Amino acid sequence: MSMTTPPGWYRDPSAPDTERWWDGTAWTEHRRTPGTPQQEPHQQRYQQRQPYPQAYGQAPTVPMPAADGSGRAKAVALTTAAAVLVAAIVTGAVVLSKDDGDGDPGAVTASTASVPASPPSSSSESSESSQSAPEPSADPGLVVDELNGITLPLLDGWARPENVSDTDIVMTTPGTYDCPGDDGLCRHGMVFSRTVTANDEKSTAALARDDISDAADLAYDRNKVDERPFHGITSHRLVEQGPVAVAGRTGYFVRWRVKTEAGPGGYVQSMAFPSSVGSESLVMVRYVFDAGAEGPPLADMDRITKGIRPVGDEDTGGGVGSDIGPTR
Repeated sequence: MSMTTPPGWYRDPSAPDTERWWDGTAWTEHRRTPGTPQQEPHQQRYQQRQPYPQAYGQAPTVPMPAADGSGRAKAVALTTAAAVLVAAIVTGAVVLSKDDGDGDPGAVTASTASVPASPPSSSSESSESSQSAPEPSADPGLVVDELNGITLPLLDGWARPENVSDTDIVMTTPGTYDCPGDDGLCRHGMVFSRTVTANDEKSTAALARDDISDAADLAYDRNKVDERPFHGITSHRLVEQGPVAVAGRTGYFVRWRVKTEAGPGGYVQSMAFPSSVGSESLVMVRYVFDAGAEGPPLADMDRITKGIRPVGDEDTGGGVGSDIGPTR
């Protein structure tokens, strides 16, 4: 059975003095200084791996019981030695299964699921600690995007994503409905958060303007599996655009109203801003709201934006209509 380390910040194998983001399958280019306060990302919980008792290949020393003349001590000693040997073999198999260099920080292949798949504890922790790290209390009113260093408010009428295939989705409206176009299930509202990669553009305004068309197409024209849940977009118009303060950083947003061949259409917004953690990569937050009575209130876009905060800083304001600053 193969077990893989979940996404999270781990010691960078190529630079032990930094931490690097593992996305569940590969290392990304996101790095940060160790010691940055962490909160539990939504739907993710980590466990601390128990430290290895001794170096691989070296059996721990076990005190031998005193002889009592009955042969019982010898039997106990042999049994204990056999148990130690088995433990040493299992430990060696776990160590050998770890990848070198930029591999999975905790992937293990074993015959059972009893070997923890989390990365080893840091050198500053006691070698005698064998308990799981305490789980931080989860705020039911927040969604934590640890990779991009932000928290988003979970408003009334919104829920954490369930049964979704897109890992960028951070919240949705509850439930689904039958899409009015191609067969499938649709949601009345979704919010996405992702890091801008494979793009050298540094202007948040340019990024938001470039992204809005892709966001609209994926939501209301043709999705990632080549379905047309609304039979395509017939027209769109610009509703609003401009600078915006997000988590204390200056960003930019663009909002469209789109009309579709089937159904009431909807509103799409693309918003770009610098992250407040790591290398401060640019972050893109997308909003997709169905229009009509069944869709979420359009004001929720502004309410969510205004409530975005850096991880660990609940006092930093932002949002449409707020003063811009501090900037980067």
